[in-house]
Amino acid sequence: MPRTFSRVSIANRHPRLRIDGRAVKRLIGLLDAHAAEVLRGGRGVPAGELSLVFLTDRALAALHATFLDDPTATDVITFEGNPAHGTAGEICVSADMAAVCARERQQPFADELTLYLVHGWLHLAGLDDRIPAKKRAMRRAEARAMRLLAAHQAIPRFSWRKAPR
Repeated sequence: MPRTFSRVSIANRHPRLRIDGRAVKRLIGLLDAHAAEVLRGGRGVPAGELSLVFLTDRALAALHATFLDDPTATDVITFEGNPAHGTAGEICVSADMAAVCARERQQPFADELTLYLVHGWLHLAGLDDRIPAKKRAMRRAEARAMRLLAAHQAIPRFSWRKAPR
């Protein structure tokens, strides 16, 4: 039986980003339902509330400085939850960084932002990318997850609101 989260909460704190919350929750549900395939074993993501937060570069850099003592911009920060308190964890992503990296890699913005969510989910499932061997395993799991999501047409559409004048 696939593990399900008691609740997925989504906070869009980016003033220009548009998201489809149902599609994002479907993405997480598919990852969770196919955790054994994506992780090639592994424990999966703990049960409990999973919080997804979409931020600007500036806001994520502030979290990076506060919690990791590094004031530089980054793409994703994952905070482990506490299943005893009903939390699976929190994944904070920079939509700005995704836009820049998508342009540089000449790939769709939605794919890049989805990759950040996948990366955070994999961290919550116990994968690490701090040493080269583990980083390679993380990249392989990311590729499996992205193929799974593409096969299920489950990469959400993300878009931008027009910039204020």
